Amino acid sequence: MLKKSLFFINPYHLFVKNKQLYVKDRSNNNERMIPSEDIGFVIFDNKQISYTHSVMQLFSENNTTVIFCDDKHMPTSMMINFESHHLHGLNLDFQVKASEPLKKGLWQQTIKHKIKNQAKALNYFNLNGGDALKEISKNVKSGDITNRESVAARIYWGQIFDNFTRHRAGNNPNSMLNYCYAILRSATAKAIVGSGLLPAIGIHHKNKYNAFRLADDIMEPYRPFADVIVKETFSKFPDYEDLTTEIKSELLKILTVDVFFKKVTRPLSVGLSMTTASLSKCFKGEIKKLSYPVLK
Repeated sequence: MLKKSLFFINPYHLFVKNKQLYVKDRSNNNERMIPSEDIGFVIFDNKQISYTHSVMQLFSENNTTVIFCDDKHMPTSMMINFESHHLHGLNLDFQVKASEPLKKGLWQQTIKHKIKNQAKALNYFNLNGGDALKEISKNVKSGDITNRESVAARIYWGQIFDNFTRHRAGNNPNSMLNYCYAILRSATAKAIVGSGLLPAIGIHHKNKYNAFRLADDIMEPYRPFADVIVKETFSKFPDYEDLTTEIKSELLKILTVDVFFKKVTRPLSVGLSMTTASLSKCFKGEIKKLSYPVLK
């Protein structure tokens, strides 16, 4: 079942009653109940939001991911349940013991799928470069030692937006991309933990200060889905200065956009769980190929 995403931007008070979540509007004291088992993601984007400790305990028990935003209203931290898989310890053993050749092979698959989806994103908008990216994807080697990812990126970012340079602090729509990627990263981390793996142990990313290296690895082929949403949102708000509630609501669609596997279509948040489940099987030696979706 696809669970709800709750986005709080007003100073509500959250509390638990009868094992369900209640939200109180401080401006008029109105209360409403939200079934806790229906909640997948919660985003807090107001400093004056308050909640009881029982709320966080309830979120943990229901495997709800909680995302906290900073003063600039950007997602910066999250709470996830590390006991959401009954074989977490066993799966973690296989993850830690994964060989370098295995990890390089998994990274090769990851980058191939990323570039293929970048090509499809360009084709979706009838932009040039799709055929070139498709050819580049065929030449990705183990560990991407020839850095085809970077070669593809130069073509891709030169086409997907007009006069654009991808940089976190760059011009619009970089702030939209930052926000959408942050939500995607959180969803990826949740899927990783849900498959009994640890987000900090990556297959390629190695920054010692990064606690979500595996999330940064696995989300790569999903980034073009975010890029499509950002491009469509940017076309609606070309002169935006700040990320308004309306814009954020558009960007949050990244969690529910359809992603296409060989035999099934699933919402992206569910697709991520399919990918991380296949990763766990790869670590165990049960299968050799990661299950990544295709952008149509």
